[in-house]
Amino acid sequence: MADDTGAFRAIPDTEIAEPRARRGPLRPAQLHSVRSRISGPGLARLFQGGDALGLALASLVATRLMDLPEIMWLGAPALAVFLLVATGAYSMNGRERARRRFGRLLLAAAAAGGGAGTVYALLDPSFPVIGCAVWVATAAAVLFGTHLAWGAVVKSLRIKGHVTPNLVIVGGTSAAQRLIRRAMKTRDINILGVFDDRRDRVGPEVAGVPVLGKTADLIDHRILPFVDRIVITVPPKASGRIAQLLQRLAPIPNPISLLLDDADDETEAQAVGRIADFDLAHVSGAAEKSGYHVAKRIMDLTLSVLGLIALAPLMATVALAIKLDSPGPVFFRQRRHGYMNEEFLVWKFRSMRTEATDHKAARQVTADDDRITRVGKFIRKTSLDELPQILNIISGEMSIVGPRPHAIGMLSGGAEASKLVETYAHRHRIKPGLTGWAAVNGSRGPVDTAEDVRRRVALDLEYVERRSIWLDMAIILRTAPCLLGDSGAVR
Repeated sequence: MADDTGAFRAIPDTEIAEPRARRGPLRPAQLHSVRSRISGPGLARLFQGGDALGLALASLVATRLMDLPEIMWLGAPALAVFLLVATGAYSMNGRERARRRFGRLLLAAAAAGGGAGTVYALLDPSFPVIGCAVWVATAAAVLFGTHLAWGAVVKSLRIKGHVTPNLVIVGGTSAAQRLIRRAMKTRDINILGVFDDRRDRVGPEVAGVPVLGKTADLIDHRILPFVDRIVITVPPKASGRIAQLLQRLAPIPNPISLLLDDADDETEAQAVGRIADFDLAHVSGAAEKSGYHVAKRIMDLTLSVLGLIALAPLMATVALAIKLDSPGPVFFRQRRHGYMNEEFLVWKFRSMRTEATDHKAARQVTADDDRITRVGKFIRKTSLDELPQILNIISGEMSIVGPRPHAIGMLSGGAEASKLVETYAHRHRIKPGLTGWAAVNGSRGPVDTAEDVRRRVALDLEYVERRSIWLDMAIILRTAPCLLGDSGAVR
């Protein structure tokens, strides 16, 4: 929930939907938005980097002590990390026995040390075999230590709700009951609630988890920004029912998965594990691209911080001009939809008269709009009014490139824009941007008609499907020429 400063905070469960007594056994005391949560694959890559660094340092010590060749501290650590990745050592599965986990670490160290030692021994018969044993012992000790640390980090993050997936279930079936009971036993996932059209038959709860409403209630539910995945539990022969549910849930940006009702215990256990490890096959929703997200966030922070420093004099000049031109605040803040329908306050320079401010975008801006101030006309024409959104980028609510955030309840041609296109909310599967694919392809400024909305959404969804760091860079390079090339456009 955004506070008065516009910052999005973790909020108590009581502020979302149900009183504390009704939250159920699998809902944490605080809910963190999907945007603010830590990526499992990203965390695994961090651990891999830590292991590689630890092994390199340990190898350097071992090679100096035993006068080993450089291959033992160059090739062996890389081979060890490769084997650990290949054997799934970074899944950090809480259900795995410690004996098996540490056995895997020892085998990886032994295989890496033995493999590198064998290669060198073939080239040099005088290679000290005892040195391999020293390297393996040193590497195993380092891996035991680092993975104890990684396990403690993951456990702490799970307790705080930063990495444990939040689910909602659609369908109060026997599969849902088994999933809930297994989740209560393993505590690998949080189940926030159940939605079922047969609420009168299902009752107020399923295995202790509250029924929050019917399927239709989920579409605009306030809990969606906190949900990592929607799991549909249905009988295997109910293909018609599955199609109906998927059609009803089409407007929702959250990933959707199926869990059929005829799975045996082993299959269900594997399904829970895949859900907990963010690896369940998608029915809908954008696939996880953790490497892209990390690179995009680094680019966002680097460019936005540098931009804020470079543009500070210009922004100060604009702020002074606004203050001298008309009474009122320098900045305008408006509530808009962001990632996974999360609400946040977007920052802009004020371009309208204070008494004419339109926080709900009930009236689209037109040419010669009488609400626009003299300075406002200039900063809107040059898009300087958007510069304060650099603060939204630094805080992580926005990105440099992405679909433009629209005001909540924005009207187009007298109708709410979000109701004109069924897949409108799918543009929220990624963070909104300061610029985007739609902007550089001519869809900028107000969307006055239903056709304008459809074109904007189509371009946004094209970007969601094609997104890559290279496309982002191309859009950034195309943005300035596009803005300068249509100075007559209404903005």
